[in-house]
Amino acid sequence: MIGLRRTMSFAENETSELWKAFMPRRNEIQNAIGTELYSIQSYPLSFFNPFNPNTTFEKWAAKEVNDFSRVPDGMETLIIPEGDYAVFIYRGDAKNASSFFQYIFSNWLPSSGYILDTRPHFEVLGEKYKHDDVASEEEVWIPISIR
Repeated sequence: MIGLRRTMSFAENETSELWKAFMPRRNEIQNAIGTELYSIQSYPLSFFNPFNPNTTFEKWAAKEVNDFSRVPDGMETLIIPEGDYAVFIYRGDAKNASSFFQYIFSNWLPSSGYILDTRPHFEVLGEKYKHDDVASEEEVWIPISIR
């Protein structure tokens, strides 16, 4: 991945500022694979246990690339390690997503036979993604491993 990143917390969410900085520059990434955009979260080991909305994490706005031979000035690289992911489809605008994620972490995950892995979480923003639109659709990838 090549993109921009920021350190933030859920209490001091800077997602909008991150994407406002990335979107005008996204086409500078010349070696992209596909047209999808990626919203990536790298959480520290103890982020979810116990959850504290003031704990900081890294958030990325990025594109997938085939190599790091041409990284635009001011952008950074990220390799997402291979592993298993649970993939969900979220439909709706971002401001209604909290109940969706609460279901995944409070209901689905504890009864799934999996545990949360430490690799990055990410959303794939493809052709069905429409910013702040109730008709928007995105893929949500949650890293998992067998209990």
